[in-house]
Parts: sequence; structure tokens; C-alpha cells
Amino acid sequence: MTEDNEDFLDDELESSDEQNFELDDENKGLYEHVNITADPKQEPLRIDKFLLNYRQNSSRNKISQTCRAGNVVVNGVPVKQNYRVKPGDQISVLLAHPPRQNVIIPQDIPINIVYEDEDVIVVDKDPGMVVHPGHGNWDKTLINALAFHFEKNGAKSDLDRVGLVHRIDKDTSGLLVIAKNEYALSFLAKQFFDRKTKRLYWAFVWGNVKDDEGTIQGHIGRHPKNRMQMHTYVDGSQGKHAVTHYKVLERFKYMTWVECKLETGRTHQIRAHFKHLGHTLFNDERYEGHTPLRGVNLPKYKQFIKNVFEILPRHALHAHTLGFIHPTTKKELYFESPMPSDMADAVKKWRNYLEN
Repeated sequence: MTEDNEDFLDDELESSDEQNFELDDENKGLYEHVNITADPKQEPLRIDKFLLNYRQNSSRNKISQTCRAGNVVVNGVPVKQNYRVKPGDQISVLLAHPPRQNVIIPQDIPINIVYEDEDVIVVDKDPGMVVHPGHGNWDKTLINALAFHFEKNGAKSDLDRVGLVHRIDKDTSGLLVIAKNEYALSFLAKQFFDRKTKRLYWAFVWGNVKDDEGTIQGHIGRHPKNRMQMHTYVDGSQGKHAVTHYKVLERFKYMTWVECKLETGRTHQIRAHFKHLGHTLFNDERYEGHTPLRGVNLPKYKQFIKNVFEILPRHALHAHTLGFIHPTTKKELYFESPMPSDMADAVKKWRNYLEN
């Protein structure tokens, strides 16, 4: 039996050429893709038992729900848990699992829940909140807040950890969906893996973007000098393929409000792609977007920018929409998050500045 394993936790991981899958960096640690070729002497065995023997760190319920969600494929066809593995079978499995941390401490932190049922919960995250515990942020995260919410409301779940399906940066605001059971986690994971969800972002970027709409293409990888940044490699010499579509929503002479749709989900994709265009996100300190636009030396303008930075003290990026197929009803759910107050106040400031 041979295996090709792809885990989102590995920064250097490449996709399987055979399956043409690409793992989105923004969701590292949330999914694991495994390709297995059954041994030529494999005895007929139910696939749930086969995978349970093979993946000893998984439970029978997890394997069962993974099959139910259509995430176990044999010879190109999704199979049920009672399928019997035969010699030479080509088996592809997409396992969903929450981030790996030791203990989640429930904490009473206010969060904006826009939808909840027995399978999923949709949250409109405030800027400044880390999504899940990690280095330097072991508590006061969205996951800690959700653990408290579930505990307080007696939510029943077969997950031993909060079922995070995707994530956004600390200072990015907007919509996230979280699974409440193993089946929902597996079902939603496949939609994100196959890029079938509907997500639009709003961003403010420096300068006057030339075209009303366009597409940015270029591999994204670690910056060669600043390891805290991602960099766009147009020649494809490094990094991974990335595509961002954008449309201008409003122009403010020195700043542009754009709507972004991602074909891929690379780390800092919008931030890196627009920096490559010469239009760094407004007040994005990590990407040098926290100083006034060069070439404009008017004292009044510089004071105005300082005032806007105080109103909007983070990079101007918002996860505006989220659409996905519900795990149980199989109907599409679609949500829109209004512009957060800090970005909305910044827009008012810009409009008044240009009018006066």
C-alpha cells in the first residue's frame, strides 16, 4: 500500500500532480488530503475499517461522516462506508480537522452571531480578534469565545474541538462559518477545498487604481528579504499560483475602495497582490501601507491621513460576503456583512475631505 499525504500544516507542501489539487495556504492545518493505493494482495475489507486501521488517530464516527460527506473517493467515484476495498484501488480521502492545540479554555467574549442551527454557526468577526489560539495568542480568540457560547447554551456536538473550516487574519473583519459536528465539518471542508463557496472582500488601497476592474495573477511566496511579508512572483519562479479579481467601487483620488474575489486562497493574497500593483492596503503596517501616499506633501493632507489612521487603526480589509451549501438541507445560505464602523467612518472622512 502506498500513500501520498498532503497536510495544510506543512509550509513547504506541494499539491498532488496526479490529482491536480492545490491546497490553499489560508486554511493550513484545517484539512488533510491523503491518496492511497491498495496493496495488490489486499483482502476485501469495508473502507471504514480499512481507513480506521490505517488512520489510527481517527475515530469511526469521523470516518463515517467523511464518507457521508462524499470526501472518500475510490477510483474517481465517491463511496459509502460499506464499500469493500479491492487490490489496486486508488483511494482519495479529504479529512477535516480543527487546528491542533492543547486545551481550549471557554472565555466569555462578546461575538456577533449572524446565524446558527444544529450544524453550523456564522460569525461576523470584529477586527483585532485572533481566530484561533497560536503562538503569542493563546487565549481571547474567536475559538475561546465559541467554546464558551457552546458550553453556555448546552450545544450538542460530536467534535472534541471547535470545527473551524476557514480563517481570516487578526485585523481583517467579516464573516466566518464554523461547523458544529463531524458531518458538517467534512461537508463544508470539501466546499472550501473545491473552492465552491462564495466570498467577496472589501479593501481600501492606496492610490487611484487605473482600471475599473481587472485580474491580478502571480505566484505568492515568502518575501526574499522580509520574512513577515508575502511576495508576488510574476515569473512563477517561487511560491504558488494565485489569482485575484477586483472591481473598483469608489475612488477617493488618493485611495480606492475595491471589491475582491479570490480564485485561490494564499496567505495574505489580497495584501501581496495589491502591493505588487503599487496599491498597498490602506494602513497595512506589515506591507508599508501605514504612511501617507508619497508625492503628496500638503500639511493639511498629512494631518487628514493621520486623523483617518486614528479612526481606522488596522489594514482596511473586510470579508463582506459568504455563501455555501448547508450540510443537511443542501440549500444555499448566503450572508452579507455591512461595512464595519471604522471603515465606514473612514469613507465619510474621505468624502468630506474631497468635497471641501
